[in-house]
Amino acid sequence: MKIAILGATGLVGTATLKKALSQGHQVTVLVRIPSKISVQHKNLSVIQGDALDAKAVEKAVKGQDAVIQSLGYGGKGDGKPTTFTTDATKIIIEAMQKNNVERLIAMSVVGAGNSIASLPKIFTKFFLPVFMKWFVYIIDDKNTMEPLIMNSNLDWTIIRSITIKDKPAKGKVNATLDGKRLKLSIMVGDVADFLVAQLADKSFSKQAPVISN
Repeated sequence: MKIAILGATGLVGTATLKKALSQGHQVTVLVRIPSKISVQHKNLSVIQGDALDAKAVEKAVKGQDAVIQSLGYGGKGDGKPTTFTTDATKIIIEAMQKNNVERLIAMSVVGAGNSIASLPKIFTKFFLPVFMKWFVYIIDDKNTMEPLIMNSNLDWTIIRSITIKDKPAKGKVNATLDGKRLKLSIMVGDVADFLVAQLADKSFSKQAPVISN
């Protein structure tokens, strides 16, 4: 399958890129700094550009079978309100619609949309606003990003992730729509496995599962 990955230099994006290549997919990545892509592969094409540049995004998306959006904030971001993923996703959707690319898999976070109900009240009422204001801003951005995807005519899956750890994969992912059986974290390799699996698995088409180990 021909796929484009945006956010390929981040923790999740790097793992997803490696997983997609290992499964024989032809991958195009759009990155601001190509030297940050350490992987070399005959099936990898690297395009230099910004996810907020419509022309660059269209160049990456054109001719693809699917797009994986794993854009992030560089950890906690700068601690200020942001619309980064909302703005980038709008551009991605427009490029996909223009070029008849239907399948979109996009990363979000637990706490966005109705998944806020999955979190303990002490966390949402106390820890988030007092100690994790930076995460509130990220959730706010995802809360404006997600409806853009859900209201599009694309074949989409939104992946809401719990805390992602850079440790060896456990080989098992719990994906839930009701917030039950959630664990506190998920290994990055398991996130990548799940993202790439959604290219062919339509079990969560037009749904937004929360994933954990």
